[in-house]
Amino acid sequence: MADYSKKSKLEIDRRSFIKKSGLALVGSSLVYPSGMLEAKMSLQDSQLKVGLIGCGGRGTGAAVQALHADPGAVLTAMGDVFEDRLESAFTEIIKVAGNQVKVGKAQKFIGFDAYQKVLDSGVDVVLLTTPPGFRPDHLTAAINAGKHVFCEKPVAVDAPGVRKVLAAAKMAKDKRLSLVSGFCFRYDNAKRATFGKILNGDIGNINTITTFRNGGELWYKERQSDWSQMTYQMRNWYYYNWLSGDFIVEMAVHSLDLMSWAMGDVMPISAVGTGGRQARTHERYGNIYDHFAVEFKYENGAKGYHFTRQQADTSRRNSVDIIGANGTATINVGRQYEIKGPEQSWKFEGESNNMYQTEHDELFAAIRSGKPLNDGEFMANSTMLGIWARMAAYTGQTISWDQALNSKESLGPKNEDYAWDYEWSMPSIAVPGKTKFV
Repeated sequence: MADYSKKSKLEIDRRSFIKKSGLALVGSSLVYPSGMLEAKMSLQDSQLKVGLIGCGGRGTGAAVQALHADPGAVLTAMGDVFEDRLESAFTEIIKVAGNQVKVGKAQKFIGFDAYQKVLDSGVDVVLLTTPPGFRPDHLTAAINAGKHVFCEKPVAVDAPGVRKVLAAAKMAKDKRLSLVSGFCFRYDNAKRATFGKILNGDIGNINTITTFRNGGELWYKERQSDWSQMTYQMRNWYYYNWLSGDFIVEMAVHSLDLMSWAMGDVMPISAVGTGGRQARTHERYGNIYDHFAVEFKYENGAKGYHFTRQQADTSRRNSVDIIGANGTATINVGRQYEIKGPEQSWKFEGESNNMYQTEHDELFAAIRSGKPLNDGEFMANSTMLGIWARMAAYTGQTISWDQALNSKESLGPKNEDYAWDYEWSMPSIAVPGKTKFV
């Protein structure tokens, strides 16, 4: 196994990235075919074949955004484990995208191996929007196949998965393939402007960052009489940590990504936290928690605090508060982006954008221009922050970055074991002090 003990940093300068990517890129008339980007050819009238892997609500939206991003993009293949999900997505996409949908019956793939069939169908770009537990293997297969990728967040549910993603991201870079993540906040105009100022030193060295992501209850699918245990868990994937990573990894990870962004994507050195199930205690909620509180410590002495809960009839909050040596930054997502200092203050008053659309606009522009984008390292590290926080809360232990990233704990069955009749019982609910770090 490779040694992942060294602290990870982005290879590119984040400040430079923010300044350069504040506006959506404009695509050129050139493209480099997948895996052969050196061979330039005119694409003024050429198509980019898109494959959708994972046909839930996020996948449906991503497919529409991908087709909207490039008039030469055509959806030619779709894959999912559930036929009803695939057909529902197909109906919704064709309503919006019309003649950009060229998916015949033979290009609709169902089953645990559907992802490979989509990759083998001749697509140029794939959208990976399955439950997160499948993403490391799907991403690895896509990059091996020479495909450009949009990869929803989070990108893994455990440390072995993160290590696979880091390896795939490096391979994508070597192959000059574009890899854009679903950490959509990185593509939002207001956040780009705000974090650009933070990274530029406008509030000085950061002392503390506090993030909140508090919300209520989510969806649930009632068990049907003909469902196996695997089917039931797959239909309710959010509530099983082997599929979702727990909600701190699946949803609250956006807040941890903002924390990491502010710190220039330098990883903390230790994490300690707590969490549990107070309101969401019924067995229908699988084996995930309903609240977490975690402290991260950085090598320079800075500390990051993250608080999150999903409990009905409680107040909601999605915020980031940053205290620096020379000022503060306050972010209430979607509403307030403000920096205050002793000499000057700033508030974002620029043009807003659809960050979900911008992700795809910039992905397809990068493919057309032959200048690949690669979000691989930061998307893996931000995902790891959520996994690390879960480890700390589940075990009740203080865990270092080196320990977390090199963890051997692997959630869920092996890829080759996926089957509807697989005897997969629900993993036990973690108990701090009793659940061991692996």
